[in-house]
Amino acid sequence: MLSRHDLYERCVQSPRHAVPLLRVVHGGQPRVLGEDFAGTAALSHLWVERVEGGRAIAVDLDAETLHTHGDDPRVLKIVGDVRTATRPGEHDADVIFVGNFSIGELHTRDQLLAYLRHARSRLNPGGVFVCDTYGGETAFLVGSVERDHWTDDDRRVRYTWEQREADPLTGMVVNALHFRVDRGGEVEQTMHDAFVYRWRLWSVPELRDAMTEAGFPSTEVHDHVPDAVDDEGNVYATPIESGDEVDASFIVLVVGRT
Repeated sequence: MLSRHDLYERCVQSPRHAVPLLRVVHGGQPRVLGEDFAGTAALSHLWVERVEGGRAIAVDLDAETLHTHGDDPRVLKIVGDVRTATRPGEHDADVIFVGNFSIGELHTRDQLLAYLRHARSRLNPGGVFVCDTYGGETAFLVGSVERDHWTDDDRRVRYTWEQREADPLTGMVVNALHFRVDRGGEVEQTMHDAFVYRWRLWSVPELRDAMTEAGFPSTEVHDHVPDAVDDEGNVYATPIESGDEVDASFIVLVVGRT
């Protein structure tokens, strides 16, 4: 049986794409990753495997989830609030990443600013803070999207992302994730409401304004996927500029530079 975290990592996360993308967004040779709201710390574990000399600091409130993948001396795991559990000078990083829309766990602008200031204080010279968000004209519509993923043993995982509630006047949304596993048409597992989130959906301008106020000298926006990958597997990414065409429904990385 697959756990809900197994299914989440298979259908929702994409650490193998995130590692090279974060490195190219940084623009140098980052070695230390800070993964806040880390969940299972899957990205941190892949980072230390793929980055020469790499280390990671993973922070999450849920100790059991944080230790899903066991222990690795190169991955420091800290159980606690991302705003207070780490200390500048001791837990500094080249890249701090908040993925899977987890920046929405901060519901007020005061909370967002306090966190961004703390993250800024942990970044090494030349470091970057990166978080993702979604937007576009469909951002506050309710409804669901289904996608199929396949396991190595030919089981189909049907993943449903549902936006159950959305209030454009407050920016609050409720999102739920559901999974169904079948083989040859026979259902083996069903997980309804495997994860349910009540988030503040921060817009791109709101995040950039908050980053500037928190002390980041510059901000930019990148597509959530690389612009290009060459024949040797090198990743390229260019910032999205004002006036560039974006989809009606988009996911982007919002970046603050030191």
